[in-house]
Amino acid sequence: MASPLRFDGKVVLVTGAGGGLGRAYALAFAERGASVVVNDLGSTTSGGGSSFSAADRVVEEIKAKGGKAVANYDSVEDGEKVVQTALDAFGRIDVVINNAGILRDRSFPRISDADWDIIQRVHLRGSFLVTRAAWNHMKNQNYGRIIMTSSAAGIYGNFGQANYSAAKLGLLGLSNTLAIEGQKYNIFSNTIAPLAGSRLTETVMPPDLVSALKPEYVAPLVLWLCHESCQETGGLYEVGAGWIGKLRWERSLGTVVRQKNTPITPEAVRDNWDKISDFDHVSYPQSTKDSMQPIYELVFKLDSEEGVTMNPTSQHVSAGVSAIDPTKAIGYQLPTSTYSYTHFQPILYALGVGMSTKDADHLRFLYEGSEDFCCLPTFGVIPSQASMSGLANVPGLSIDFTRLLHGEQYLEVYKPLPTSGQLTFTATIADVLDKGSGAVILLDVHTYCGKDLICYNQFSIFIVGAGGFGGKRTSDKAKPTANPPSRAPDAVLSDVTSADQAALYRLSGDWNPLHIDPNFAVLGGFQKPILHGLCSFGFAGRHVLKQFADNDVTKFKAIKVRFAKPVLPGQTLQTEMWKEGNRIYLQTKVKETGQIAIAGAYVDLTLAAQLSPSNELAEATELRSDLVFEEIIRRIKDLGEEMVAKVNAIFQWDITKDGKTVAQWTINLKNGSGEAYKGPARGQVDTTFTVSDTDFMEIVIGKLNPQKAFFSGKLKVKGNIMLSQKLELILKDHAKL
Repeated sequence: MASPLRFDGKVVLVTGAGGGLGRAYALAFAERGASVVVNDLGSTTSGGGSSFSAADRVVEEIKAKGGKAVANYDSVEDGEKVVQTALDAFGRIDVVINNAGILRDRSFPRISDADWDIIQRVHLRGSFLVTRAAWNHMKNQNYGRIIMTSSAAGIYGNFGQANYSAAKLGLLGLSNTLAIEGQKYNIFSNTIAPLAGSRLTETVMPPDLVSALKPEYVAPLVLWLCHESCQETGGLYEVGAGWIGKLRWERSLGTVVRQKNTPITPEAVRDNWDKISDFDHVSYPQSTKDSMQPIYELVFKLDSEEGVTMNPTSQHVSAGVSAIDPTKAIGYQLPTSTYSYTHFQPILYALGVGMSTKDADHLRFLYEGSEDFCCLPTFGVIPSQASMSGLANVPGLSIDFTRLLHGEQYLEVYKPLPTSGQLTFTATIADVLDKGSGAVILLDVHTYCGKDLICYNQFSIFIVGAGGFGGKRTSDKAKPTANPPSRAPDAVLSDVTSADQAALYRLSGDWNPLHIDPNFAVLGGFQKPILHGLCSFGFAGRHVLKQFADNDVTKFKAIKVRFAKPVLPGQTLQTEMWKEGNRIYLQTKVKETGQIAIAGAYVDLTLAAQLSPSNELAEATELRSDLVFEEIIRRIKDLGEEMVAKVNAIFQWDITKDGKTVAQWTINLKNGSGEAYKGPARGQVDTTFTVSDTDFMEIVIGKLNPQKAFFSGKLKVKGNIMLSQKLELILKDHAKL
């Protein structure tokens, strides 16, 4: 025979435990070893008055049987005080049974505000407040069990109980959400709809039925659901007289009443009503994701278009049925807005797009006290993106903005953005295009500091399902994308995004829960929250700025991108770059999957830009360091796999002459059998050395101590300096490094 279910060491709080169901729960838990907090205000069934006697009697019963219990006389609206009683008496809280309740039954037109409010306060708000007070204690101890008490009236409705029914069904929704949020902390929440004889039911049931429906017949279910061995969560159970049943949602399979590029009509609904209401074939959705799946499948089937990202943008504005009149919308100027900021916002943005103090050259973007403190050029999208919220008021654009996707982005910078101040921006509908399966809105935003034009943005916004209004498909006002050359990239830079990248980037003002709330992400059809498209945009922009402009913001002119695929926080963004004159073509991939996240993109540098030494190297003649690196290449061929296993790093050497970089060498001991080659690294560099050709050879032959070279500034090291010690594996018997 299985061992009995015990609650030794557990602390159980039961609200409304002075009688009926609550008393039965309290006695049952205490009998099986739990320490019990007996909460009861001692009010009447309608919520009036108070008395200590009800709770005290139950406590005395428990103690008389050798159990542990204390009384609490607070209202459940004082949830903190109720829970504090458990902490003061027993030092923890493990189980919360939300049982307290009252009745104010009236037919619907006779329900007063007071009748409505007190029911919501006691049942719904009270359960919320008590549970919230206990939640963090349960979370910290990685254990908790919660019971919400609903009723048949809440599930099915009942005459004269509109107020009570609303509160009781609300408790089911509360419990289901707690079950989702609490599962990873071993906090389980379930809902019961009990039928038992009590003060509340004796007014609506015959006496014989009341006596037959003993509260003791309900308690066993509650104890099982609250036991540590029970793994049920998010369930709804009806229980009474020894019978227990579990409820689940059932839904007809439904039918599609809309066709592509055809408006949906009431007549279509009427003609398909039998299919909509057909329960001969059903489904059983168990989550919000299950619930929304048929809808999202339909949207993606009818409205997806080649080359348009399905990532929702951060601006969601509820509107009605889509209806577009380009003649009214094009040329409409939105109200002028302002954006005030201090150095805090540019620094936060720089962190949000992956900059780090690990790179000394990033300090100019992260430290307001830096002599070269400046804004990343791509910060120019931040002040202007708020303009999209004004689209809801544009005449001729009656659109469902919950179906808005950020398709493309163009930014042109005329002057370096101020590190603080007030910017003014004006936004204009440049054009509206009909793509058949959707509409594209071109929104031009000009940003000023005083009278000076600082930057210009063009947002290309795709509205799924809003096409078919007879408009043009293309526009000469759209900033075009451009494909990269058909050759190997000239440079590749990679950055691993952090698991909190989206959480950090959203602090720059993009508050869409799609990027942080797992449940909202599921509604959008994603397994988990995705990274903001404009965050990936920022990574790509700064990769080009570093590689081809030496992080000099005065050399950055413009950037254009198309958002192609979503990125998950924690994935690696790898930007491939091709230089053609002053234009840098680029595409950004998710390294782990190989999928292109940013396509058709480029950065234009200023005509006067002097490209960084790392990209246009001075003519190198008679470099003695080349002989050393040729020997390194030979050694890696012989011992590559052994070195990769021991070193696991990528080193880059920048060799200078007369103050100019004249050669670059890469030693890759992170992948495959390792390799060394002349040229910049094709992956994320762990350590970069900068040294003159002469000093390099002085170190190699032992005439210059590498530590002295480092402290005197002759040998500069960026990145993980400790990894340099591992170079001995390559250079021993040949060099002193």
